[in-house]
Amino acid sequence: MSRTVTKVAEPSPGSRGSDRTREVIVETALRLFRERGYEATTMRAIAAEAGVSVGNAYYYFASKEALIQAYYDRAQAEHEAACEELLATERSFAARLGGVLREWVRVSEPYHEFAVKFFKHAAEPSNPLSPFSAESSPARDSSIAIYQKVVDGSTDRMDADLRAELPELLWLMSLGVVLFWVHDTSEGCHRTYRFIELTVPLVDRLVGLSHLPGLRGVARDFIAGVHELRS
Repeated sequence: MSRTVTKVAEPSPGSRGSDRTREVIVETALRLFRERGYEATTMRAIAAEAGVSVGNAYYYFASKEALIQAYYDRAQAEHEAACEELLATERSFAARLGGVLREWVRVSEPYHEFAVKFFKHAAEPSNPLSPFSAESSPARDSSIAIYQKVVDGSTDRMDADLRAELPELLWLMSLGVVLFWVHDTSEGCHRTYRFIELTVPLVDRLVGLSHLPGLRGVARDFIAGVHELRS
């Protein structure tokens, strides 16, 4: 069955309708990426399905990579909104961390099929879509900021030096959850939720022990190692 394409009126850049046009292009691109795969989907095909000219599509998004960055930004904004109530009311470190990770899985569920097909591109170290790339820095910084809130709002005791490093370390941990989620074929991503349920208490225990005199040295050695790897 052929798909009916609705022609979208093309507003001039900066006009009131430009935000809507941008959203239509993003939605169309994500659908085509899911249906056809990232490599097989061209900007021309996205423009045709979105009902805009190729030139207008390129005005809003210079490349397919830019469209994926828009997806990153959208997913990050949805995650932040989903975590607001939890972070405003919960004070336990474990509950805050576990809740934030579970909310990420929940809001990402509609994109699971797409992520499975797309992850091989994001996993390439030199790819601009890598979570470590310069192009991904806005979404990365926003994600680390959520884990900064997890730490700042916690009333649990922890080593002061570790507290300063913890947001970025938790973000790195979250990438492990993402990798597990991408390969999770269980119904409703049950195994990913179970993975979070098992790992968060371990992280909580390690963080909680970090302020004890006998373990402060271990925590400081660990932090020194992190600094060395960054340099």
